Amino acid sequence: MTKPLASTPGTAEIAKLAKGAQTRAAIVDAALSLAAQEGLDGLSLGMVALAMGMSKSGVFAHFGSREELQCSVVREYHERFEREIFVPALQVPRGLARLLHMATGWMGSTAQPNDASRLYGSLYISGAVEFDDRPGDVRDALAESVRIWMDAMRRAIAQSQAEGQLRADVAPDQVLFELHGIILSLHYETRFLHGPQALQHAATALRSILLRYAVHPEREAALIDAALAPCLAAQPDAAAATPVSTSVSTS
Repeated sequence: MTKPLASTPGTAEIAKLAKGAQTRAAIVDAALSLAAQEGLDGLSLGMVALAMGMSKSGVFAHFGSREELQCSVVREYHERFEREIFVPALQVPRGLARLLHMATGWMGSTAQPNDASRLYGSLYISGAVEFDDRPGDVRDALAESVRIWMDAMRRAIAQSQAEGQLRADVAPDQVLFELHGIILSLHYETRFLHGPQALQHAATALRSILLRYAVHPEREAALIDAALAPCLAAQPDAAAATPVSTSVSTS
């Protein structure tokens, strides 16, 4: 006896599945915009339903729980972060140029004003504050996304060392820790204190760190300054910034 063939979905069913996927994507997009304003923990099915002009049960049908909606938001943020910051950096030569591209993209994303059409702020930071001591799927999704990005930054630092641009006697984790500290300070000053010179301060700090760890600071200064120029130009008094000396000891 022959086994019956599995039925294939018809045109109407395919269209229904496609519409469902589009609706789910639209819900996640709206939820991501809300999370940027209200925080990831502030998200609720009801809030998203109101923003979408849907019923709460309609949103629930696509996600099943508030936690799944939050996890979907984290995954969407991570995908956009990779698409807007990491993927373009892969087109830049490996080494210090790529590391600078990644770092300045990260800073720009953290410091740019709220604009729902773009990736802005840092869900990695604000989400960590909300979920640092709360085990569960949302925290796990956040932590995994951060680890992936940290690993990418660590590789870029190691590549800069392999290219002879950054000192090999410094652990990549140490450089990464200091670069991450800049982002945390930038997020705090931009989002909480609304400091008008926050991006300038971050760019100056990044310049100082990279020159301190550069094998040949005088040689790398031009590359670093060119990469940081847009960050400095974004500030109202960037022209008044005091340049950091390139006479950095390499011992």
